[in-house]
Amino acid sequence: MATKITAAMVKELREKTGAGMMDCKKALTETDGDAAAAVDWLREKGIAKAAKKSGRVAAEGAVGAYVTPDGQTGAVVEINCETDFAAGNDQFKSLLAKVAQHIAETKPADLDALNNSTIDGEKVSDIITNATATIGEKISLRRFAVYESAGRLASYIHMGGKIGVLVNLTGGDEQLGKDVAMQIAAAAPIAIDETGVPAEVIEHEKDVARKTALEEGKPEKIVERIVEGRIKKFYKEVCLNEQIFVKDNDKTIKDILGGVEVKEFTRFMLGEGIEKKEENFAAEVAAQIK
Repeated sequence: MATKITAAMVKELREKTGAGMMDCKKALTETDGDAAAAVDWLREKGIAKAAKKSGRVAAEGAVGAYVTPDGQTGAVVEINCETDFAAGNDQFKSLLAKVAQHIAETKPADLDALNNSTIDGEKVSDIITNATATIGEKISLRRFAVYESAGRLASYIHMGGKIGVLVNLTGGDEQLGKDVAMQIAAAAPIAIDETGVPAEVIEHEKDVARKTALEEGKPEKIVERIVEGRIKKFYKEVCLNEQIFVKDNDKTIKDILGGVEVKEFTRFMLGEGIEKKEENFAAEVAAQIK
């Protein structure tokens, strides 16, 4: 005799898996009320649905960060989805927070190691796949950074996850850490000081400055001096220590640091470098009603 599927059974399975009510009812029916088997049934169907979404562009989402209570380890991570609507979903936010904390606590070496690690006995890659099925959009674990510090770690998340920063300082108080992290979010430095700017970037800037000076009609004998001056200005724009402090234009970041040093930082801007698909909604609707 078939097991009677009750509303309570459906509700419990729905809360556990995040799947739709009708899917949960069907899963319980197919598995004769076996809740564990129903979860597996939904996972199998969910994985099939997720596979169909694998070719979609996931350029929305959010950047999250987590610093352990002892302040010695921190992580920043970007997880993408297809729409900002999904990024505002509580399930997506919970996933982001869970993965950020997991990274800080386990310190995986790279994305492969992260995807193959487990949270509560479930592989991270499977958690992402299941999220794709239950949220209904392609979810992509894109990148992360993790730091260990004997000094101070500070993180800052801007605009609900549009920009995320993690910075490692040799010391300083909580306010200093917050100020430096906010500076990095706002001013987007590419290096801590001149020594960290890639040689190819410097050469490119010199080439642009040289051509600009010549086109402006500057005498060739003074062009190199002009180039040198413009490179110094460039350093002040892209090197964290040389940047003007956004909260006090009379000071540089080096001024507010005092004797504290910035050892490393990571700044993730959501979706940077991802080519977003141009949507033609009129064409999409027309295609669906044919």
